[in-house]
Amino acid sequence: RWQKIFMFPLWSKMAIFWNKMFLTIIVLLIVLFLDAVREVRKYSSVHVNEKAANVNSSAFDHIQMKLFRSQRNLYLSGFSLFLWLVLRRTVTLLTQLAKEMASHAALETQVNDATEAAKKYMAENERLQEALTGKGDSKKKESTDATEEKLKEEVERLKAELQKTSNAFHKAKTEVAAFKKQSEGLRREYEHLMEEFEQLQQSLNKAEDKKDL
Repeated sequence: RWQKIFMFPLWSKMAIFWNKMFLTIIVLLIVLFLDAVREVRKYSSVHVNEKAANVNSSAFDHIQMKLFRSQRNLYLSGFSLFLWLVLRRTVTLLTQLAKEMASHAALETQVNDATEAAKKYMAENERLQEALTGKGDSKKKESTDATEEKLKEEVERLKAELQKTSNAFHKAKTEVAAFKKQSEGLRREYEHLMEEFEQLQQSLNKAEDKKDL
């Protein structure tokens, strides 16, 4: 079902502009982050100067509000930038994992086909050997020997192909396991970042509540 959904022509058209859209969002988040840094530095210095100058409370509260908003924008833009990069990496890993799983299934099918073909040729070889022991005609024996030699060569070739396919299958299986492990580590890191973000959001809400009081 998911394969049918992702095979829609709409996604292939969007994929052409995906990298451009990703870079555009990255640039926008970087600009917002730098602007938030500039605002925090600006209002931090103003906050210290106004506090030292003992100005009226309304102007001081206004500066504190500006400082709080600039800090909030800094945290939000910074976490958004980081989480966008994490999302990009997650999508890349999931795509690679899907490709490796598809190649894994194809290799498994190929190994099964090669095994069935080898069993078939071995059965034909056994039948020819039984026919060879039951008949004494020299001409038939020579033709049977030639056929047997060809079958032996074919069996050896199939065994070599089976070994090669088995090696490729084990390699693909190892790569899929590595991708799964990397995806699991990335998921844990994402959950840890989300917990930190929630804690930070709670602290910001508490600071805003105190400000309102």
